[in-house]
Amino acid sequence: MSRTERLLQLMQILRRHRYPVSGAALSQELGISLRSLYRDIATLQNQGAKITGEAGVGYVLQPGFTLPPLMFTEEEIAAIALGSRWVAQQADHKLALAARDALAKIASVLPAEARLELETSGLLIGPSSKNAGNDEQLREIRLAIRKQHKLVLEYQDETGKASERIIWPCALSFFDNLRIIVAWCELRNDFRHFRTDRIQALQVADQTYPRSRQALLKEWREQQGIRAER
Repeated sequence: MSRTERLLQLMQILRRHRYPVSGAALSQELGISLRSLYRDIATLQNQGAKITGEAGVGYVLQPGFTLPPLMFTEEEIAAIALGSRWVAQQADHKLALAARDALAKIASVLPAEARLELETSGLLIGPSSKNAGNDEQLREIRLAIRKQHKLVLEYQDETGKASERIIWPCALSFFDNLRIIVAWCELRNDFRHFRTDRIQALQVADQTYPRSRQALLKEWREQQGIRAER
């Protein structure tokens, strides 16, 4: 590959990682020497890329630097099409519309051949029964997660027992026929999972919860033995 292609690939690798990546791992993935990697890092930094770190520590790309739209591979186009179609079918109306709009924006900047591949991808999403939680509820849950606000729920458990819960929502999991809120429950003083189809009533509280969403997610992953996404 040309050096330009290699620099673009290096940027893409760094974008995939939220935590510092060692020079050895980067050079191995690119198939180049450490010396060449250090030169490439320096080149990107000189061009304005906010890459922090150093040899022996690792490198991470800070937000705020963008490159012109890159050419997608056939596999990347297939992933974009499949993911967008899943969201368009499974999410609430507003998020589904956002997925379609995002796909249209991506298609608009692709060359004709790549755009045709995107629009005619043979990967389809099969039908599924619509589940629980109406559109308005799902939007409110997503807003509460984004703004880090507490939620007040009237909740019914699997036995039919009702209770009021004040929770700190940090994630919303989309399964084929289920939507699950991951949250810290003030009543149980621990993490709990709440099915949206068992919510009888919901209110977004004015108060933000006292810890960051990122900290809650990190603690929940550790408790569940789930490795953080990189």
